[in-house]
Amino acid sequence: MNLKVILAAAALSSVVLSSAADAQAQRTSSRKGAPSMQIDRKSDMKPVDGPAENFTGKATITGQFQRPEPSRVGGAIVHFEPGARTAWHTHPAGQTLIVTEGVGWTQIEGGAKLEFHAGDILWCPAEHKHWHGATPHEAMTHIAIQESVNGTPVTWLEKVTDEQYLAPLGEPKE
Repeated sequence: MNLKVILAAAALSSVVLSSAADAQAQRTSSRKGAPSMQIDRKSDMKPVDGPAENFTGKATITGQFQRPEPSRVGGAIVHFEPGARTAWHTHPAGQTLIVTEGVGWTQIEGGAKLEFHAGDILWCPAEHKHWHGATPHEAMTHIAIQESVNGTPVTWLEKVTDEQYLAPLGEPKE
């Protein structure tokens, strides 16, 4: 190989290595100010009883969260013992429920009472008065996700009566 080719190759690899080092330094320095991922560990989550003014029966809330602005999302894992249910309530931006265990019931005011099962995903539109909970004979757990509007994710209303809770299941009204 001639000397000119060797010198040219050496010069080229020096430029390539220098550029690669500069690029790596830029990637590293740009990460220094990046936010870190937040992980809330299950072992650190302490369950709390659902407040008696908002629940009938035994409901346990775990992993409750409200993300900082600009996000508006919040949620929790809620476990309902058999017969437990929420009071009537609304959400200003709606609510998604992801059912992870058991069987439950839900109803929007004026609509039919509906049954749902583990694996189902429910959507309650914004500002629709509704309730949800376990059936009388089977527990139910769901992940509730909703957004806050003007700092509020939910407006709690009156309790669901036993008559409303035990009413027959119906077909959804169109």
